Amino acid sequence: MTTDATDPTDTPDPEVAAAGTAATATATDAKSTGSLTKGQLSPLDQVRLFEKKYDAVTTGILDGLPLDPAWRCLDLGAGAGSMAYWLAERVGEGSVLALDTDTGYLEADRAPNLTVRQEDLTKAEFPDGSFDLVLARAVLEHVADPEEALARIVRWLAPGGWLVVEDFYYLPAEHAPTPVGRALVGAYVRRMEAQGADMRWARALPRTLGGVGLVGIGSRVTPAGPGQSPADDELIGTRMRQEGHTLVENGLVTAEQLADFIDALGTPRGLDMTTLLISAWGRRPPAD
Repeated sequence: MTTDATDPTDTPDPEVAAAGTAATATATDAKSTGSLTKGQLSPLDQVRLFEKKYDAVTTGILDGLPLDPAWRCLDLGAGAGSMAYWLAERVGEGSVLALDTDTGYLEADRAPNLTVRQEDLTKAEFPDGSFDLVLARAVLEHVADPEEALARIVRWLAPGGWLVVEDFYYLPAEHAPTPVGRALVGAYVRRMEAQGADMRWARALPRTLGGVGLVGIGSRVTPAGPGQSPADDELIGTRMRQEGHTLVENGLVTAEQLADFIDALGTPRGLDMTTLLISAWGRRPPAD
């Protein structure tokens, strides 16, 4: 997951983290992790909040695939493991490999068919055709070359195997309905982009899956931001209270703007839509 993201605070570490500490590289590799405080993991409560909001979206997509009990699954950026555990139950005769750059939140003994590996997805190597399903949630937006990473991941799919990718597309901050929203969302996006994240890449995700040779492509969009759901407000508030000070310390917003943004959460004046979770999936063509 990196950990994974949705509004100025919704990416885990992804939105913070969950979705995936992003199975991306370490801070020294100049890659984003989805956290404002680069080089530090977001707290477990942020990971759980991310899962609380997005697991229903992801499981809904996976339930629409022809999941087979014997499938071999790979969860890239597994975060706190909610999706890896869910998959382990669904593929009782198969296997699940949970991969992340930080595995501290993962319980390797949670299921007999679950394996946990600490590794960066950009450095991982698997034989071609190793998996029947690969899930990458809130991960690829934090990778320096997401299209190259996708091409590698597709090679890991067995013929007929499925890839599900979910990442966040950040709407233009200047379109936010309030001055404080424009200031804070804009500051967050600039900060993340400075760390190497591509806040716009997800818009091209469905087309990109076709470009790497997948077929049967589907997509779904889930809005996120202040007031979109109680989970959004809880997650955004938690992240801003824990990490928003970095925006103030770097002169991107004032302390008053940060406090006003947090105070508006859960009220009509705080309503906004700051990001879209782009979910896309496709299948490697079956062998002739």
